[in-house]
Amino acid sequence: MPRRHRYSAWDGSQNIPWDAEDVMKALADDIIEYGDLRWAMRNLMSHGMQIPQGGYQQGLRDMIRRLKEQKQRQLKRFNLDSIFESFRERLDEIIDMERQQIEEWKQRAAEAGPDNFSDSLLKDIAERNEKALDELPEDIPSQIKALESFEFINTDAQKKFLELLNELKKAMTNTFFQDIENMVNNLSDGDIERMKDMLKALNDMLVKQIAGEDPEFDKFMEEFGDMFGDNPPQSLDELLEQMRQQMAAAQSLMNSMSPEQRQALQEMFAGRFGDPELEAEMAKLAKELDFLTPDSQRYRFNGEESLDLEAAMQVMREMHEMDDLIGQMQDAERRGDLDGINKDLLRDVLGDEEADQLEELEKLMKMLEDAGYVRPNDDNGWELTPRGSRVIGQKALGEIYQRLKRQSLGNHAIPEEGRFGERIEQTKPYEFGDPFHLHMPKTLRNAIDRNGPGAPVQLKPEDFEIYRSEQITSTATAMLVDLSWSMALRGSFQAAKKVALALHNLITSQYPKDSFYIIGFAAYAKELKAHDLPYLQWDEYVLGTNMQHALLLAEKLLAKHPAGSKQIIMISDGEPTAHLENGQAMFAYPPTPQTIRATFRAVKRCTTKGIAINTFMLESSEYLRAFMQEVARINGGRVFYTSPDQLGEYILVDYVENKRKKLGR
Repeated sequence: MPRRHRYSAWDGSQNIPWDAEDVMKALADDIIEYGDLRWAMRNLMSHGMQIPQGGYQQGLRDMIRRLKEQKQRQLKRFNLDSIFESFRERLDEIIDMERQQIEEWKQRAAEAGPDNFSDSLLKDIAERNEKALDELPEDIPSQIKALESFEFINTDAQKKFLELLNELKKAMTNTFFQDIENMVNNLSDGDIERMKDMLKALNDMLVKQIAGEDPEFDKFMEEFGDMFGDNPPQSLDELLEQMRQQMAAAQSLMNSMSPEQRQALQEMFAGRFGDPELEAEMAKLAKELDFLTPDSQRYRFNGEESLDLEAAMQVMREMHEMDDLIGQMQDAERRGDLDGINKDLLRDVLGDEEADQLEELEKLMKMLEDAGYVRPNDDNGWELTPRGSRVIGQKALGEIYQRLKRQSLGNHAIPEEGRFGERIEQTKPYEFGDPFHLHMPKTLRNAIDRNGPGAPVQLKPEDFEIYRSEQITSTATAMLVDLSWSMALRGSFQAAKKVALALHNLITSQYPKDSFYIIGFAAYAKELKAHDLPYLQWDEYVLGTNMQHALLLAEKLLAKHPAGSKQIIMISDGEPTAHLENGQAMFAYPPTPQTIRATFRAVKRCTTKGIAINTFMLESSEYLRAFMQEVARINGGRVFYTSPDQLGEYILVDYVENKRKKLGR
């Protein structure tokens, strides 16, 4: 059977694979910009990344945005006023049921006549209850309190009222505990005593915990674990966290109500268990847990959907879960560490897709390590390997080539062809001594043109056509990068750093016989290794632009290569402001004559050693132009005035074109 494929538009659900090289390229710009792998990784975790094959890897910012949007949907959905509307409707229903029963008893007594003792008794009870209902206060808490001592004649109404009281007890206990159905359902005197024992034991355990003693949690759970439902806490910390969340949710419910509603709910809770000792233990527990409870949020609900008290508590817990997740993700952004995020909670709140995205983020560093791009260092962090640095250089080089392609730069005249060197696509008649790189199609065409069509084709030496060739010179290059603070101030430093990475990658990959050195200079000059380039930063604490020291160091390094051409590529944005005297940097601005003379002497030394100095200036003041013209006059090199965004194109085009030595014909 033929294999069938189905294609569809990307909707975010497809699992598009991406590899470690994609991640390194996504990190490259931040590493070049800030010189900090950990910061770049933290930034990627925060903002996510585009996947080259299509799609998008979410970051923490996306998940935080989703959580905030979900919070807003909840706020626009529910109406907290409906909690009391629900109580009012239920109380009205209970009272109406009782009044119906009263009317039935009164009607029954009227039909039986005044001499029927039992029916007359029913009438008296009914009239007594009717009077009590007529005298009920209007506010909900007072009605509930009055009905607690009311003797219902309608058993169904009494059952519904007991259910309402039970829900208030459950909500009261919900202030501290999750899954407390077994605690409050049908509390008998024995159940209340056991609940008091549990609360007393819990308070004692907290006192021991605060004092640094063994709280004996296992012993506590062995005695009271059955009261915590089907999913009891496994440690005291877990129990305390549950209680913290419950208290925060209950307090937020209170805070989100109007003062009148808050007072009403507190009155409805007051004395709910009818046992002062039990309520005293609860008050003690609340006081001991107060230090665990954060500042409770106030949520401004403005929706229309109704809630009862139990549903409102659940909504508050969900709101706090979303707030907790947002806080965890914001902390993870700051630390660059995802371990503090509750993955199970994220899956419950936002769903499987976001949880899977977070798991993918967690795999990034392990993926980079497995691919050999990063490795652990001695500071319990990570560092780039040489292979990782090469990927960053490849990306920098690729970006410059892409700009060259878009701008049509670099399409300069073709170098003169010579007899030796690398083969190019152009051809020439064969001459004695040429490499015999025969171009067969043109050779046969020459013979056919000479003899006419026919077989066999008779070849003669004058028919031979060969590929032309050009010689690629061996070059030793020292790139001098200005590390003074002005480079960063003007936004030039990152461009110079990216060019250094790109040129190093170009030379090592395409011109392996060439040599390449990198020298950074500010008040002093120093050689930089290629693997240190991604971390390179400007020198913000030392003043000075010491071109003299940089040129002397470049001369020393290039002296290792007696054969081939030698050149210096210097990138700077200003004139020299420092020079060496007895090994010490002397700084002055404006530049002193001593600094200018010391720099010119260094230029002359390089010139006498046959080293060309090509300078790429990122500033073009009148004074700077005069100084650079003198450097060019002494050395014979060239000066380019360019901007940071075009620096890479200029340097790469110049390097490649001057690699080709013009020979012969």
